[in-house]
Parts: sequence; C-alpha cells; structure tokens
Amino acid sequence: MIRAIAERGPAVGTRALCAALPFPRATYYRHRHPRAEPVPRRRRPARALTPSERHQVLAVLHEPRFADRAPGQVYATLLDEGTYHCSERTMYRVLDEAGESRERRDQLRHRRYAAPELLATAPNQLWSWDITKLRGPAKWTSYYLYVLLDVFSRYVVGWLLAHREAASLAQRLIAATVAREAIAPGQLTVHADRGAAMISKPVAFLLADLGITKTHSRPHVSNDNPFSEAQFKTLKYHPSFPDRFGSFEHGRAHCADFVPWYNTEHRHAGLGWHTPHDVHHGLAVARQAQRARVLAAAYAATPERFVRHQPQPPALPTAVWINPPKLLGPAEDEGSVNSFALVSQTR
Repeated sequence: MIRAIAERGPAVGTRALCAALPFPRATYYRHRHPRAEPVPRRRRPARALTPSERHQVLAVLHEPRFADRAPGQVYATLLDEGTYHCSERTMYRVLDEAGESRERRDQLRHRRYAAPELLATAPNQLWSWDITKLRGPAKWTSYYLYVLLDVFSRYVVGWLLAHREAASLAQRLIAATVAREAIAPGQLTVHADRGAAMISKPVAFLLADLGITKTHSRPHVSNDNPFSEAQFKTLKYHPSFPDRFGSFEHGRAHCADFVPWYNTEHRHAGLGWHTPHDVHHGLAVARQAQRARVLAAAYAATPERFVRHQPQPPALPTAVWINPPKLLGPAEDEGSVNSFALVSQTR
C-alpha cells in the first residue's frame, strides 16, 4: 500500500498523509525514491575480535572473581597479571551484545514499593496522621505536635502536643480519637509515613485490635502523605505562628486556638470553599443549597451581569484520592504531579 501511494503521489500533503495512515515519513520517501542498488553491508573491520576471542573475553568477565567488577577494574587487574585481551571499551561492547550491560557491582538493591492508592468518599473513611516539630525557647529544644486528619473533610479529628516523639503517646491519641468519633471495626484506614512512631509495634497492635487498616508511605517519598503536610504548612504559615514558642504551655495554647479556627473558620478550595467542620458533620449540603439560592436571586435581579449562564457555587468533593490510579483519565494528570487529587462533582 505504501509503495502504491508513493508511486501515485499523495493527494494531500505528505505530513498529513503519513499522520492519517499512520506511518513514518521516512518510509514514504524511501518508497517514493528507492535506491537503485541495495546498500552494501559494512565489512567487518580487520582489527575486530574474532568470534572465539569475543567468547574468551566474555568467559573472563564471567569468572567468579570478576562477576561483580566493572570492566575498568577487570582491564586493570589483567594488565597487572600480564594479560591483555582487549580494551576496556571493547569489554563494554561484548557485554552489551550479550545483554549484560547493567550494574555489576555487588551492592544492596532496594525493593520497589508500590504507591499507596487510597480513596475516601465520606468522612471517617480515611485518616492521615503525622508529627511535626515546633521550636522551643532555646536552640535544640522542640515540642512535638501529633495531628490526626480526616482526608475527605480535612477535619482535625485529634491532636496532641508532647515533649517527645513516642509510640505510647501516638497509641493514646489514636485510641481516644477513635472512641470519640465512634469508629466501627472495618470502617477506617489510617495512613502515615514511616517515622519511628508510625511503624512501631504498639501502634500496629492497637490498630489491629480496633479493626483499622494501616498503610504507609513509600520510603523516601515525601508526597505520599500530602494532606498532613498541607495542614502543617497552613499551621506554620499562619500569621500568628511564632518563630519560637516561649514554653510548652505557650505551644499548647497556640494549638488550642489554631485547631478550632482551622476546623470551623478556615475555608478550603478543595472543599468548595467550605470549612472542614461543615463537610465533616454533613452541614455543607445545606450551605451549598443556600449559596445556590443567593446566586439565583442575584441572577434574577441583574441577569445582564452574568454573561454566560446562571452562576453556581463551587462543587463539593465526592471522592478524594491519595495517589489516584492511572485509569482515572483527566484527573490522573493533576494527581500524578501532586500525589493526590480531588474528583469533584456537583451534588
């Protein structure tokens, strides 16, 4: 088919034709202007190794003492022993032809961890938690803030300020928060990174006893726990956040003021500009309807000010992902960059 089209010539442009079929333009031109004679095969250089010599070089590279050595080290060792087979570059070529041009050194190989793919469609289905340091009054002094966050509503369901990072404190916080939120067995997944308290046995045993599924971020991947990190940024970039806390009591008082403000006053773009409190406790739907009525009244009063259509309030989220799977389509491009995505639809 390509030869027939090339002999007649295209009725449209060559680029458009090749894009529609599709096949490379180089293939079209090769059939359009065939060579009179086939290109002769390149002769084997006289200085190239013979097949038996190449086999001998490969056998040397396979010796137990050289199995985990780079070709440069093999080359130098053989020279010190008074032996020369070929150059270092030729050793690389021989290995490449044998499909063995890979890491040869004997070193620790880390396993590949799958990205956690977690979905929340309602409050109290998925929590994330983390610990951050708050600087104390003097250098090298810090206080540790534990925060449990509902991923769907961004609601801080529990927090604790302590002098140290300890699994026992995390265990106490999680148990008290689960009881207060009346979490049933099998209802909740708790996600965290791989800090010492997060992967500790006391916390793991507690979650197992409560019927809670636990997941962890991949090692050395900072954006597998994005919602907790975003909440800490909101805390530390707030105008009232000090450079240092004068005392432990100062830090606890600040957190006691910040958390209610964050839950009840701070509005999130990802929540349709609702507060975490309204989304977590099911009040956002009523507020959404009220907003729609206000906008409808404004449109009825002055429709000429709205060029395209009647305005609608921002949509509420229906699903929140940590690392959305690749099959999500349009949402995956946004989520693959930030490691989390909101799939929002109008309720």
